[in-house]
Amino acid sequence: MRRLFAFAAALLVGAAALAAELPDSLYVGGRDGHVQGIALDRGKGYMYFSFTSSFIKTDLSGRIVGTINRIQGHLGAMTLGPDGRVYASLECKDDEIGQGIARRLGVGNLSHDQAVFYVAIIDVDRINRLGMDPETDGVMTTVCIREAVKDYAGSTYGCTGIDGITFAPLVGSGSKKPYLYVAYGIRGDNSRTDNDNQVILCYDIRNWKRRYETPVVFGTVPDNGPAKPLHKYFIHTGNTTWGVQNMAYDAATGRIYLAVYKGKKPQYPNYPLFSFDVAQKPVKACPPGLNEKQEMLQLSADGLLDEASGVRGWDFKWGSTGLCPLGDGFWYISENHKDKASGIQSCTARLYRWTGEGSKPFVVSQYEKTDN
Repeated sequence: MRRLFAFAAALLVGAAALAAELPDSLYVGGRDGHVQGIALDRGKGYMYFSFTSSFIKTDLSGRIVGTINRIQGHLGAMTLGPDGRVYASLECKDDEIGQGIARRLGVGNLSHDQAVFYVAIIDVDRINRLGMDPETDGVMTTVCIREAVKDYAGSTYGCTGIDGITFAPLVGSGSKKPYLYVAYGIRGDNSRTDNDNQVILCYDIRNWKRRYETPVVFGTVPDNGPAKPLHKYFIHTGNTTWGVQNMAYDAATGRIYLAVYKGKKPQYPNYPLFSFDVAQKPVKACPPGLNEKQEMLQLSADGLLDEASGVRGWDFKWGSTGLCPLGDGFWYISENHKDKASGIQSCTARLYRWTGEGSKPFVVSQYEKTDN
């Protein structure tokens, strides 16, 4: 009991300190694409937003410091790397979004066989004005995720590309060294069973800058990147609509969180939020719906339990367009909005506190101003 009181007291002290340091919310509006991800550099005092084909840097008052436009592809989820750069998923493929971006940039449409998926690495320290260009200003490099390219070409595991991305310790290692995790987009298809698992790739990026990082040249789709991931994990959640939209490691709970668009298969609970503990040991087993052994991870023993499927998760409206844990029980979470009349989109990155309760895992920070 004393430990519980001590923990509660520590949270209150931390909340007071956080309230003095960070805003309750940051707003970015006037966009023609919807927000895909957010990231915070707490030390330098900047927030980053991806809006499908543009990247935005703001200070903590919400003032836009700089932008990158003319991005060749679908810029998705983001995370702040240990080197201070932002790492984001970038899809260059033959879907409707990809065709629209190609038309705007004046480059050729890609065929299905030409689709390429990257981790885009953004040198945010160099972003200091509006309308910067990833090619001529040299603020972005790419590394090809060749494993996802291969699985997309064969529609293996329902792969539609990549999206969620985060840095976290290596699962089951007990080490604090950060590794890069990249999650697949998974096709929402009720007629197949090989798409009932999330697929997450793990990479050691120590040699990426020297071996793989490639400058952006419009009209080209280089495939410089590691041939294989260090690990390829499967997590049984039931099918979701387009897989892991945002993924984030939270040091306070020792978990990686997966925010998704709900699935539609009636045999699953179709939660929008899942997590797994990085302390667990992967197990070689056949994932449900597959007849092959893979490295499997178990969902965290927390949240709501669907007894029929054994799947655990949480009900929470937000998170699929941005999750950003601060490591002390507080998170910035993206609340996306689209104006019905104009189609213009916006994002409010709002400060939340983690509770872990099944139907209310996050609550808005008690320090939020009433006029926001």
